Amino acid sequence: MITHTMSNAKAQKQVFESLIEIIRKTSTELPGDVIRAVEKGKSAESPNSSAAYAMNIICQNIDLAKVKSQPLCQDTGTVIFYAYYPKKWDYSVVHKLIEKAVSAATKKGYLRQNSVNSLTGKNSGTNVGPGAPYVHCEAWAKDEFEFKVMLKGGGCENVGAQYSLPDGRIGAGRDLKGVRKCILDAVYQAQGKGCGPGILGVCVGGDRASGFVHSKEQFLRKLDDKNKIKELAELEEQMVKEANELGIGPMGFGGKTTLMGCKIGALDRVPASFFVSVSYMCWAYRRQGAKLDKAGKIQKWLY
Repeated sequence: MITHTMSNAKAQKQVFESLIEIIRKTSTELPGDVIRAVEKGKSAESPNSSAAYAMNIICQNIDLAKVKSQPLCQDTGTVIFYAYYPKKWDYSVVHKLIEKAVSAATKKGYLRQNSVNSLTGKNSGTNVGPGAPYVHCEAWAKDEFEFKVMLKGGGCENVGAQYSLPDGRIGAGRDLKGVRKCILDAVYQAQGKGCGPGILGVCVGGDRASGFVHSKEQFLRKLDDKNKIKELAELEEQMVKEANELGIGPMGFGGKTTLMGCKIGALDRVPASFFVSVSYMCWAYRRQGAKLDKAGKIQKWLY
């Protein structure tokens, strides 16, 4: 019993240290698929244009953050965790380790002190408080851990949108043609306020709460993957093409790179409702994940 307790304590310490490293990497280094999308956008812009200038600054920022191991953006945003852990571990232990790691990463400067009490305006200084970080925990049968982290900036969060169809304002009915109109309207309304070029996560259906949750989960997909649902795969490609023809461009300066990606999922809905939930992610598309062995050591990066 004593040996088991000591072993568990050792594993907890290792998981804690691994979580800090996952947070550090998420905050300071963009995944390969995102970097490739940024470079593609940069090459699409006309030389000496404002759009090309903006994309050059973004690329320089990416390189500098990685070299200095400093946050890609001063707004490290909402910290969102997706955690999968062995059934023999207790939920409360895993959740507490995540909170401790977030607090430690904040002290190290990987995260900005970014969690504010909505009633008093007081900053916790640790990024830990009611609803912060946002954690989805799930036990599974595997004898290993998997953690995914997303840092969702406030600027891009502000330009997310939700539609209830039919929507007479934009002429959107209850079908994929209506969904298309919702997505394009969300992009047009955002303009450059979401720190574009951006990425969209979209959920068709669900309710008002589950729709936004599922739309954010789309950001866990790689930009170069392909939707398993043919109709949605076609719509994803169409939305990127049409959004980039709007001329909004990086940071709203005009240009050909308004969106770097669009990922769409679908949930069942009740007949009375038809929601389209659109989450917007800025160019600093910070998401990372890792598989940990049963001892808590990082074995494989997921992005």
